[in-house]
Amino acid sequence: MKVVRGGTVVESNWSAPADLVIDDGKVQAVVAPGTPVGESAEIVDATGKLVLPGGVDPHCHVGFTSGEFTSLDSYLECTTAAVFGGTTTIVDFAIPRPGQRPLDAAVAQRAKAAEGLCDSALHACVVEWDDTTAEQLAIMAGAGIRTVKMFTTYAGETMANEHTILNTMQTTRDLGGMVIIHCESDAIVADAQNCAAATAGVDASRMPSTRPELAETASVAAILAIAESQGAPVYFVHQSSAAAVELVVDARTRGLIAFTEAVAHHLTLDATEYAGPEPERFVCCPPLRPADTVAGLGRQLFTGNITTIGSDHCCYDTAQKRSHRHDVRHMPNGLPGVETRLPVVFSHYVDGLGLAPSRFVELTATNPARTNGLYPRKGSLMPGADADIAIWDPALEWTVTTGELHMATDYTPYEGRRLRGKPVTVLVGGVVVVDDGRLVDATPRGRHLEAEPLDFSGAFHM
Repeated sequence: MKVVRGGTVVESNWSAPADLVIDDGKVQAVVAPGTPVGESAEIVDATGKLVLPGGVDPHCHVGFTSGEFTSLDSYLECTTAAVFGGTTTIVDFAIPRPGQRPLDAAVAQRAKAAEGLCDSALHACVVEWDDTTAEQLAIMAGAGIRTVKMFTTYAGETMANEHTILNTMQTTRDLGGMVIIHCESDAIVADAQNCAAATAGVDASRMPSTRPELAETASVAAILAIAESQGAPVYFVHQSSAAAVELVVDARTRGLIAFTEAVAHHLTLDATEYAGPEPERFVCCPPLRPADTVAGLGRQLFTGNITTIGSDHCCYDTAQKRSHRHDVRHMPNGLPGVETRLPVVFSHYVDGLGLAPSRFVELTATNPARTNGLYPRKGSLMPGADADIAIWDPALEWTVTTGELHMATDYTPYEGRRLRGKPVTVLVGGVVVVDDGRLVDATPRGRHLEAEPLDFSGAFHM
C-alpha cells in the first residue's frame, strides 16, 4: 500500500487538500489529510504540491510513416518522454500504408503497446470505403478501438472522400464509436500552394500562406453538415483558430454531439517562428497562426468551448525537417511535443493567465479519457481509477532545453523557453516511475486499453 500525502488533490470538478490511498495499482480511497493508514504503508510525500491525474494525450503519432518519412520514436521512447511530462496514457493512430487494410494496421500498432512505460489506446483510420470496411470497423470496435481518424487533405495518401466519411460516420455511430477528423480543404490548400509556388515560393518560411485558415474553416463546415445529416458524433483534431472552434460550438447549439481539440503548439506558439533562422522546425498542419489568432484560440479554453488539449506529437528530427526545407509540399509535417504538452500549457495558462487547475485537468486528462472511452479508469483520481498520478511543483521554474528532455529527437520548438510548474514525481499503476526528475523504474508495463462504448449523456465541457 502507498499513500500520497500532503498535497492538494485536483480533479476536473473539485480541488482540496487530501491524501490518496493506493493499492493493487488503483486508487482505493481519497481521505482527509493525515488520516492514519497503518505503519506499513509507503508514503509518497506531496507536501506543497498539486496531485493531478496523469495526463491523457489524445493525439500522438508513434513511429508514424508519411510519404518518405517515419517519425523516430518507439513506444518505449515515446512513453518515457510522456511520463517525464506528466502524461501516463497516450492515444496513438493506426494509419494504414497504401494497400494496407485498416484492421491490419490496427493489429500491428496495438501489438506495440506492451513496449510502453505507460498505457496506450488507439485510433483506427479509414482512407477509402469498400465492401469490407464495415466489418473491419465492427471487429475493431469489438476489440475496444472505437474512434476512427480521417483526413480531408493529403490527396493520394490519407485523404478520404465525403462518401467514405459519411459511411464511416454511420457505422461508427452504430458501433458506439466516433469519427475524428483532420479538417483542411484539400482544394483550397492545393490552390494556395500553387499560387505560392508561382510567386513568393513554398519554402518553410512561407508555410502559413500555403495552408490558410479558410481551408480549415471551410472543411469544418462541410464535415459538420455530414455529421448533422447522420446524427453522428464528431471530434475535430488540432483546431487552430477561434473561428473553427465557434463553428463547432454553433453545431452543438443545434444538438450535434461535436468536440474540439486544441494542441499545445497552436496555443503557445505563433507564426513569427517562421521568420526565424530555422522555420522548418515549426512546419506543422495546420500551421502556426498569427499571434492574435493564437490569443483568440486561447480564450476559448476559459469559455468551455474547447474539449481537450493534445500534443499532435510527431517525433521528427532536424535532418528530416531540413531535407525539403525549400518546399513545404514535401516536408514532414508535425512537431515533437508529448513531453512538453502539459508543462507549456500549465505555465502559460494556469500560472500565467489564471486558468483554474481543475479546468487544466479537465482539458488534459478527464475529457481526453471521456472522449476516448477510457473514463473513469483514466483521467480521474477517484476510488477505482488506475493509480496514474502526476505530482506537480507549481512554483518550480525551469528552462526547456533539448538536452534535458527525453524525446527521440534533436530539437524542441520550445528551446530556451522559461516555464513555471513541472511534474516532479509520476506514478504509473501505483508504481513510482519518475521521482525528483529522475527515471527510477524503466520497466515496460504498457497495456493496450480497450475503449468502452462512447456515452456522451453525462454533462461535461464539450
